Amino acid sequence: MGLELRIIVIGLLFFIISGASVAITVGVYNVKDYGAAGDGQTDNTKAFVAAWSVACAVQGKATIVIPEGAYLLGPTIFKGPCNGIMVMQVIGQLLASTHLEAYNQYWLHFQYINGLVISGGGRFNGQGASAWPYNQCKKTQDCKPLPMNLVFSFVMNAAIKSISSIDNMFFHIHIFGSRNITFDSIKISAPGDSPNTDGIHIANSANIQVSNSVIGTGDDCISIGPGCTNLTIFRVLCGPGHGISIGSLGKNAGEKDVIGLYVSKCNLTGTTNGLRIKTLQSSPSTLKASHFRFEQIIMNNVYNPIIIDQNYCPSANCPKRYTSLLLLQLHISS
Repeated sequence: MGLELRIIVIGLLFFIISGASVAITVGVYNVKDYGAAGDGQTDNTKAFVAAWSVACAVQGKATIVIPEGAYLLGPTIFKGPCNGIMVMQVIGQLLASTHLEAYNQYWLHFQYINGLVISGGGRFNGQGASAWPYNQCKKTQDCKPLPMNLVFSFVMNAAIKSISSIDNMFFHIHIFGSRNITFDSIKISAPGDSPNTDGIHIANSANIQVSNSVIGTGDDCISIGPGCTNLTIFRVLCGPGHGISIGSLGKNAGEKDVIGLYVSKCNLTGTTNGLRIKTLQSSPSTLKASHFRFEQIIMNNVYNPIIIDQNYCPSANCPKRYTSLLLLQLHISS
C-alpha cells in the first residue's frame, strides 16, 4: 500500500472514530464534576475512574473532559469494553504520582476498548526525574522496570492526536495486542541521558501508524517488538535518542515474526543510531523480519546510521549462543 493510500485510509479511520456520522454524542463528562481538583497536589485517581465508569456505560459517543489545571494521578486503568466510542479531551496536565511503591508496570492503562479518541493538546507528565536513579535495568536483567506512561493493550480503532508526553519514568507509550491505531501530532520529550525512556514501543500489534510527531528521549524514539505487522511511520522528527529500532528480538521463545514496516520522510538528528535491527545473541528461536521499506530518511549527526546487530546484549551478562534472524525484503532508498 502506498503512502498516499495509507494516509487516506487512516484519515477515514479517524473520521469514523470521531463519530462524524456513525455515533451520536450522548454526553460530556467533566472530571471536576466527579471530584477532581487541578491543584497539582490532590490525588484524582478515584475521580477519573468514576468519570470513566459513567461515560463507558452509556450508548453512543461519550466525551470525558480534563480542563485546564494540573491533575495528580496514581496508577489508573481505563478499562472497557464500553458501550460506545470513548473520547478523552485532555486540555490540562496530568501528573504521575512519585510514590513508586504504588505502581506495578504502568501509570495510565487503556485496556479492552474498541473506539477511542484522545486529543486536546494536553500534557502527560511522568515526573520521571524522581524515579530514574532507581532504574537498575542497564546493570542487571533481574530488575523491576519502572512504570510506563501510557499503555494501550487490546485496544482497537483508536486515534491519539495532539498530546504531549514528557519526562516519563520508563516508556512513554506502549502498545500491545492492539489494532488500527493512529498517533498523529504527538510530542514526546525526556532528557537524552534518561534511562529506558523509549518514545513509542509497539509489540504484537497490527495496523499502527505514527505520523507528524516530534520525539526526543534517552532511548529509542520508536521501537518495534515481535509480533508486529503493517506498521507505518512517516514525518517523524527523532532526536536525541537511539533512533528507530526493530527489536530487540529473540528474548523469549515463541516470539512472532515482524512483517511489514514502512518508514518515510523522517528526520533523525543527534541520535546514537539511525535505523537499527537488533536481535539478542542468545535468541532461543528463529525469527523472520520481512517487507521493510525505508525511504527519504534524513540523518544529521547520527553516529551509526544503519545497523543490523545480531549479537545485541542489553546488559553485562548475556549467554554466548548463536542467534537466528531471517531478514527478507529489506529496501532502503533516498
